[in-house]
Amino acid sequence: MLENPQAIKDALIQWIRDYFSQNGPTCSAVVGISGGKDSTIVAALCKEALGADRVVGVLMPNGVQSDIDDAKAVAEHLGIPHITVNIGAAYEALTQAIVQGEGYDVVTGRNDLSRDAAINTPPRLRMATLYAVGQNLPNGARVANTCNGSEDYVGYSTKFGDSAGDFSPLARLVVEEVRQIGKLLDIPAYLVDKVPSDGLSGQSDEDKLGFTYAMLDHYIRTGEIEDLATKERIDRLNRMNKHKLEMMPSFNPNI
Repeated sequence: MLENPQAIKDALIQWIRDYFSQNGPTCSAVVGISGGKDSTIVAALCKEALGADRVVGVLMPNGVQSDIDDAKAVAEHLGIPHITVNIGAAYEALTQAIVQGEGYDVVTGRNDLSRDAAINTPPRLRMATLYAVGQNLPNGARVANTCNGSEDYVGYSTKFGDSAGDFSPLARLVVEEVRQIGKLLDIPAYLVDKVPSDGLSGQSDEDKLGFTYAMLDHYIRTGEIEDLATKERIDRLNRMNKHKLEMMPSFNPNI
């Protein structure tokens, strides 16, 4: 893991400053605040880099969110302006519009959303919300991506949902490295150490993935792993989900 987390933290804060100086000197950073460690740490880094008045937190429950108090605590502790947008009604309306669409049942053979669509639609609505909020700020905005490198490696994100954004502070740091950075920031320790979960299934992210982040982090950084079945699962997820990290392929007519 990080040999000098303080140096990396300082460099990361400078990187955010440099990004905004080149891409929006007066813009605010818009951060979706979930109450988890990654969005908390990104918001805290942006506050140190830009000042609290240039960081806008957006809380986006889908109906009822069990840990919404953690999200509120983040924004209040950091002293950043924040907005709560409940996407529940939008999600329900979009779901109904899709499943009641003319020809939907004929083309898909079903009258409801698939499990994958039901899981991935809320993150995409949240990203649309972040950009809409940003475009209403008086000095403009850049949207923070809050994914970490461990999640990205196995595709544990939604394409054009939480995997989107304008700048990504944590994408090249694995989970334990993110926690090392978090422990140096002015944020409650329980949020840094909070067990990652989707807040929907009742399972932790590690339960759903089938391996721990510690195992994944070690494998990413060293290439070493003892359990061959876990290695094969991680490798398969990495192969399947590389498209989430690559630019969209485009045809070159060589004109």
